[in-house]
Amino acid sequence: MPQHVPSSLSPVAQRPARLLPALPPQPRRIAFLARRDLGNPAAGGSELLVDRLADGLTRGGHQVTLLCGGPAAYRDYRVVSAGGDLGHYLRARSAYRRQIGGSDLLVEVCNGMPYLAPLWHRGPTLCLVNHVHTELWAMRFQGPLAPAARLGRRLEHWALSGAQRGNLLVAVSPSTATALRDLGVDRDRIRVVHNGVEEPGPLHERSDEPLFLAMGRLVEYKRVDLLLRLWERVRPVTGGRLVIVGEGPERARLERMAGPDVHFTGHVSEAEKHRLLCAAWLLLHPSAVEGWGLVITEAAARGTPAIGFDVPGVRDSVEDGVTGLLAGGESSFAAAWCTLALSTERRRAFGKAAAERAAQFRWANTVRQFAAVAAEAVAAHEPPPTSRPEGSG
Repeated sequence: MPQHVPSSLSPVAQRPARLLPALPPQPRRIAFLARRDLGNPAAGGSELLVDRLADGLTRGGHQVTLLCGGPAAYRDYRVVSAGGDLGHYLRARSAYRRQIGGSDLLVEVCNGMPYLAPLWHRGPTLCLVNHVHTELWAMRFQGPLAPAARLGRRLEHWALSGAQRGNLLVAVSPSTATALRDLGVDRDRIRVVHNGVEEPGPLHERSDEPLFLAMGRLVEYKRVDLLLRLWERVRPVTGGRLVIVGEGPERARLERMAGPDVHFTGHVSEAEKHRLLCAAWLLLHPSAVEGWGLVITEAAARGTPAIGFDVPGVRDSVEDGVTGLLAGGESSFAAAWCTLALSTERRRAFGKAAAERAAQFRWANTVRQFAAVAAEAVAAHEPPPTSRPEGSG
């Protein structure tokens, strides 16, 4: 007579398997399309961001290639030049196929002029946006070149809102995310990944005499000419020196404008940059627009507060009334400059708060957040995965 088998001893095969979700695909081969390599003399914050992402992803085991225009330097990741600074936009497609061959994820860095990668690349594509150049086109192309400004603006807007339709876009700040939404990009396709900053290391002494610092590429939209005009109003009140760090096509014109106690350093080493950021009483950032305002965070990490205009990007990196001051116009900028220069206690309080806030932004966090979005972009391009039973091989 057959014996009864207790249910607790029934064969495992008789129990229904519990399904586990499939693991999201991880991109191992990642290619960046960007205008410049960090070693390019015209490199700025966008190039630094791409370098930190590429380097961090490489350290995480990914195979990273940067395809860019202009000179290409040796790095721990592969860098390939596709031609000249502007001509490489036309060669990007053929250079990608010839010199890279393929990738698990293609990251298009869109800084004004687009590559239109989704039109010719069939694999997963992610768009990285520092800032939308809406107002900058007219600032860059004036007079007889005004038609080029209108064409560039329309092309950029269509590339971000139309050509990238269906892809994820990475914005470096809430301001950039807002600008993308204003173009018609769906909110659910935008991911914000903030810039990071290096650990500052041992700090140098603050200058005994008033030292005011402006740092960045000398181009139109940085508006250093405005700063020089305001210096003529501020200098009689505060005294001290105004030091301007950076190179760019505007340097010769700016030097001709400069009044007393203005010093142009040109490009400086990282050690000298660190020393100046530590020594400065204030960082002055009169830019018309930014993606994030990386130098503001670099100054904050050294306990140096900033003054800027209440414009996209700058309002993200300066917490108004806490880590610095945001101005609504030229007169309020000059007033804020004088106020903080003459108030040691308030300046120090702002600097302390700036350093505490900057500690929240580190490149390691930036790389982690970007890697998560990269995996999401690849997963969104794949067909729905088939769940696998628990315990299956």
